[in-house]
Amino acid sequence: MGKNKTIILGVCASIAIYKACEIIRRLREKGCSITVVMTKEARRLIKPAMFANLSGNKVYTDMFDQSEQWDIEHVSLAEKADLILVAPATANIIGKIASGICDDLLTCVVCATSAPVLIVPAMNEKMYLNRITQGNIKKLKTLEYKFVEPTRGKLACGAVGVGCLAEVDTIVKEVTKISLMK
Repeated sequence: MGKNKTIILGVCASIAIYKACEIIRRLREKGCSITVVMTKEARRLIKPAMFANLSGNKVYTDMFDQSEQWDIEHVSLAEKADLILVAPATANIIGKIASGICDDLLTCVVCATSAPVLIVPAMNEKMYLNRITQGNIKKLKTLEYKFVEPTRGKLACGAVGVGCLAEVDTIVKEVTKISLMK
């Protein structure tokens, strides 16, 4: 992957959030600049400082953060992105993106971008296989959003099923593939 690629990593509240740390590390090794945008719920699971230290960049968490300079952050983040990667992606964020709901910084960035968007779901199997979630995924695929499908494994509830975040290697390979196509 070429150096100087800017990836916006959208992080949602999933037990798989810890894998976002490894995604950042691996993409930085490939020469990418990573800027993290966290949902409010994700901040309840992991602190933004963790992602700031790993990425070397400011972590964005709120539409109305006070910054040193005036900027419409969701637009400027969307414009600087070579790729938007949402990992882990919850059923909630997938549904909001599919419905055009822009009620937080991450959904606004996704709506404002012309860059490719890669979504990596992680959720309980029943949520993932729900007809509404599957309909939202199908709709987004028809709109040229890309997906890395979840794998089968032990879920947070203890059951075994489909819904585990894809392996970091698989995610990085797909990011590389999309970035090279651009």
